[in-house]
Amino acid sequence: MGIMKEIELDSWQDFKIGHAQNKKAGTGCSVILPAEEAVAGVDVRGGAPGTRETDLLTPGNLADRVNAILLTGGSAYGLEAAAGVMQYLEEQGRGFEAGGYKVPLVPAAVLFDLTCGDGSIRPDKEMGYQACQAAGFSALEGNFGAGTGATVGKYAGLTAAMKGGIGQFIVQVNELKIGAIFAVNALGDVFREEGNEPLAGAREQVKTNNNSGKGNYSLMAEQDNESYLEALSQAQQQQQTLQGNTVIGTIFTNADLTNSAACRLAKVCHDGIARAIKPSHTMLDGDTVFVLASGQVDSDLNMLTRLGVKVTARAIVRGVEKAETAYGYPGLKN
Repeated sequence: MGIMKEIELDSWQDFKIGHAQNKKAGTGCSVILPAEEAVAGVDVRGGAPGTRETDLLTPGNLADRVNAILLTGGSAYGLEAAAGVMQYLEEQGRGFEAGGYKVPLVPAAVLFDLTCGDGSIRPDKEMGYQACQAAGFSALEGNFGAGTGATVGKYAGLTAAMKGGIGQFIVQVNELKIGAIFAVNALGDVFREEGNEPLAGAREQVKTNNNSGKGNYSLMAEQDNESYLEALSQAQQQQQTLQGNTVIGTIFTNADLTNSAACRLAKVCHDGIARAIKPSHTMLDGDTVFVLASGQVDSDLNMLTRLGVKVTARAIVRGVEKAETAYGYPGLKN
């Protein structure tokens, strides 16, 4: 294994990423566009997923390549944004050949952000199209796209939560490149990969005098494990909402993968979620990982999964590090 180095998206032309959002409503969507159709895989681990076209990616089915991946807020309503992505791709002449037509293949996953901002406004066809128009090689992180209304640390109720966001991290080893983009909207807390240090999540001793969300607080995760269980039990007894979760993301790489190998990579990359978020994969999260592989470089799958776990965890940390205070939830960037 060669030397691993962090790289930026603009040094790599295989994939574009676009975001569109309604900051007032507190929701948005993000699209990952490969330069050409890419081999794809998926693994859904959470107990409350909202997805589109994931069965398409099951090994053995007819199509193993897709034209885009959509990550979106708005819960199940947000799946409408995929129609805008399809429209954009159809106008570009891209899609699966079928009966004289080209049908764009756009798997998607949603997160629940209806309790952040104005839940009556959700990503729609127009917003999905706008995300495609905005696609490029810059790295927008924090309160953008699918991370606009993301929050973390909700096991103690929404009043104790902090702002989440969208994060991105890419590395290169020799000719191999692999990156991750994740919208971080978790029931649990977020930890730094190194040292297991709590970073953002459920707060206690909140001292705020206004609606900005700013104030002094400590994290419940800094206490012992019994604090987790006690906070969760109290929130349930007080009927505080524990909804509004799900971590969704995409691993993108120039590795040459089969559909089956892409699904294996997606499965293992859930370890990165588990490293960075505790608890993860709960019945109240719909955690979903996609993989896109452009196919230029031969790679050992064992090494690729090792890198995939790392970029997943780092992208999740970046998502909360770049999150700004909004909608009454304090963010780390402020």
